[in-house]
Amino acid sequence: MTDLAAPRAGEYLTITDAATALRAGEVTSVELVEHAIAVSDAIDEQVGSFLARFDDRALASAAEADAAFAAGEQVGSLHGIPLGVKDIIQTFEAPATAQSLILDPQWSSAGEDAVVVSRLREAGGIVMGKLTTMEFAIGMPDATKPFPIPKNPWSLDHWAGGSSSGSGSAVATGAVLGALGTDTGGSIRVPAAFCGVTGMMPTFGRVPKSGCAPLGFSLDHIGPMARSARDCALMLQVLAGHEASDLSSIAAPVPDYLAGLTGDLTGLTIGYDRLSRAAGDAQDPALDSVFSAALADLEVHGARIVEVQLPFYAEMTAAAVVIMLSEALAYHLPDLQTRWSDYAEGTRNIVASGIFYSAADYVQAQRARRVGQKAVAQLYQDVDLVVTPTSSAGATAFSDPTSDPGTRVGGFGPIHTPYWDTTGNPVLTVPMGLTATGLPLGMQIAGRPFDETTVLRAGDAYQAHTRWHLRVPPLIGKAFTRRNAVGSS
Repeated sequence: MTDLAAPRAGEYLTITDAATALRAGEVTSVELVEHAIAVSDAIDEQVGSFLARFDDRALASAAEADAAFAAGEQVGSLHGIPLGVKDIIQTFEAPATAQSLILDPQWSSAGEDAVVVSRLREAGGIVMGKLTTMEFAIGMPDATKPFPIPKNPWSLDHWAGGSSSGSGSAVATGAVLGALGTDTGGSIRVPAAFCGVTGMMPTFGRVPKSGCAPLGFSLDHIGPMARSARDCALMLQVLAGHEASDLSSIAAPVPDYLAGLTGDLTGLTIGYDRLSRAAGDAQDPALDSVFSAALADLEVHGARIVEVQLPFYAEMTAAAVVIMLSEALAYHLPDLQTRWSDYAEGTRNIVASGIFYSAADYVQAQRARRVGQKAVAQLYQDVDLVVTPTSSAGATAFSDPTSDPGTRVGGFGPIHTPYWDTTGNPVLTVPMGLTATGLPLGMQIAGRPFDETTVLRAGDAYQAHTRWHLRVPPLIGKAFTRRNAVGSS
């Protein structure tokens, strides 16, 4: 494992390091923002992370942040940090498009921020721009529409993952240090895993969704994406908390997430499920050894590791599909009937397939969901956390006709994220190694409802002695990385 050398101006990979350096006067917010802009100037035409950039405003906000530091003012935990926002979430600088020709710009043109964006700004965060998404957070890129095609910075022939594609790729390249994503069937965790970064889906109801275009009303989550679990803890501390304007927001106490990052897993029992039965032939040849090494690292930190089997895995994944497509169709049916060809091909085909589910199917899926939630709660009587691969394979190639998980009726194949959307438990994905062809693989860490603290504690302990989360894609080049390449864990 190679130690990290001191970064040049602006070349900070993590929010944690950048925030420390800002307070020590080792870097300025303007330098951080200028570096982020330089990264985007150099590679965004290839990667397609941004739908809109707010360079001038970001630089002005960075200058204000530096002035506040110089004046000794009390500042927020994200003060001066360059961040990005998935473009299904409102920001006052520009309307949210949902990367679609359908969404009425008036929906978000009132010059208002979504609640989560307001909270980031109140903590001093600087919004660099709006990040690409799959249309309305579902489907695949469509080259016939006037939007960027988000690509994976580890391999431009591969998908960045969806639907928070730009959030994953922008964090991976350093175009932002943290980003907002949304997760209905895995849309935070899949791009985080595919792009080699860290992403957190909080407990359902933990983070308010006011000002976010919906996909599945009873499944949608907003959460942070960043380099590390510690960064996600910093962002979640700001994002979490009840908001009356969101009817699904839950008034639960928000603990001090950073205080829980002890670096020690002693006393925790962690169950693991390889989920090979679900992945089948799609499992990458490197996965077993990579996942075994990650389990060994957790054990070294004091955890007791036991094998478990997630209850009703196939049923809960199928329920996720029925619920998500039924709820999405309820939102989109009028526009699908009148503006079919304005939708991206993948979006319209997937969402319209919800017509094949009856009201009885939807009710049965919700009943199955409740049975599964009770079974999972019982599992947590014996374990504190559950870990699985995020996906049993790396990023899918654009040339692969099966690359869109939404086309797999009743399941997501090697992608193991929707199970947890159905239960609503908090889940973190952390990078844990590489596929046989050198693409990132992720590990999910799932906890009890509203116990993000333990989830983040495990992710942070794992990352304290591994460096997978600090690896940068070869595309970035020496000009945009720290000196001395980060070695393997």
